[in-house]
Amino acid sequence: MEKNFIVVRSETIFPPRCMHVVSMVIYSIAFVLGVTGNGLVIFITGFRMKRTVNTIWFLNLAVADFIFTFFLPFSVAYTALGFHWPFGRALCKINTTLAFLNLYASVYLLMVISIDRCISVVRPVWAQNHRTPKLAFLVALGVWVVALALCSPNLYFRHTAPSPNNENITNCYNNFDTAGEGAPMEQRKNRFNTNHRAMTISRFILGFVIPFTVIVCCYGAILAKLKRNQLARSGKPFMVIAAVIVAFFLCWLPYHIFSFLEMNRTPSLDTALIVGLPLTASLAFINSCLNPILYVFMGQDFKEKVRRSLFSAFERAFSEEAISTTANTKSKSTDMDSEVF
Repeated sequence: MEKNFIVVRSETIFPPRCMHVVSMVIYSIAFVLGVTGNGLVIFITGFRMKRTVNTIWFLNLAVADFIFTFFLPFSVAYTALGFHWPFGRALCKINTTLAFLNLYASVYLLMVISIDRCISVVRPVWAQNHRTPKLAFLVALGVWVVALALCSPNLYFRHTAPSPNNENITNCYNNFDTAGEGAPMEQRKNRFNTNHRAMTISRFILGFVIPFTVIVCCYGAILAKLKRNQLARSGKPFMVIAAVIVAFFLCWLPYHIFSFLEMNRTPSLDTALIVGLPLTASLAFINSCLNPILYVFMGQDFKEKVRRSLFSAFERAFSEEAISTTANTKSKSTDMDSEVF
């Protein structure tokens, strides 16, 4: 997703023009929905609601997704100009670094939200005594620090250079050849492959495997507890849980699959990569505008929400009692048990 074309040593392969149009349309849709949806969440959770653990989670998640989608016009312009980057090397580095900063922040905030929900349901007494907005703020700050560390390699590897096919076109791409132009070609190839593999594998493990595993385990524990104690009166919590996991999986797994294919590229894979990489990158962008829908609109009955004002809908979605519980629940921590979403 950090590129719209494949850079393999000195060879640049561009997707056909029809893929340009598809990518620009998807990027534009993600930009409008992401900026609008996440902007509303930022406004309401940041300025119109009481500061709680939930509002801190969703405010930070919305900020991450907002910045992530806010910079999409650069990708649209880059594609529209035929993969010409007229904005300079510094912005090339900053644009990609910010994209991955908010990518990791969004993914790990989703993971933290899952852990918080799991603790609230499985260990309600502990959560009631220790789950505070101050602790949530510190955890969110830690997530941003980790995300900054994970995205920092992009500042080093991102580069601009004239296109090998047209000197008047400047490409913004990952320059994994750290050996330098004066080094032997075999050494440059080995260094390129080593750096490329390290970036691809680390991104897959740190940006997908670990958070996805934690999310699945947490929501699995929540499902088990809800089913065992019959805390939910309807199947709606199960639908929201399934939607979160499926959306995360479907949006990100294809991108990582094609990243591995690109890393092990052969001539027979060129067509699949030319078509697949832009599409899977676009699908990954879409995940950032799905989060407000998944966590707000799917968390309540649609007909009821239509009748409510916009602020009431958001206020209830991010309140500390988002899921109703049965009237005969005896635990003192019923409110914490019921706060699944």
